Amino acid sequence: KRPFSCADCGESFTRRSYLSNHYRTHTGERPFSCADCGKSFAHKSALAKHCSVHTTEKSFSCRDCGKSFKHSSTLNAHRRIHTGEKLFPCAECGKSFTTSSNFIQH
Repeated sequence: KRPFSCADCGESFTRRSYLSNHYRTHTGERPFSCADCGKSFAHKSALAKHCSVHTTEKSFSCRDCGKSFKHSSTLNAHRRIHTGEKLFPCAECGKSFTTSSNFIQH
């Protein structure tokens, strides 16, 4: 039984607190802020997950700008900013992109 319903979208919840958390998807409210960088989140669990970026060792550094990464694959993707290498071409228009996410967004 889910007696608590969202007035905006109709989704229903078993607890009022779940509904309150859900409303943030409509309002954009982000009450949980990172003490290290100020980035804010709608849910406490998302903030907790984010905080690991400040505590986890980043052993892969960019030789061009010094930015560090936890994974070599992330460093390799970052390096394309400096090299201009574009591995994701659009077959329809011919434009190329440095990341798959930019290509998909296109």
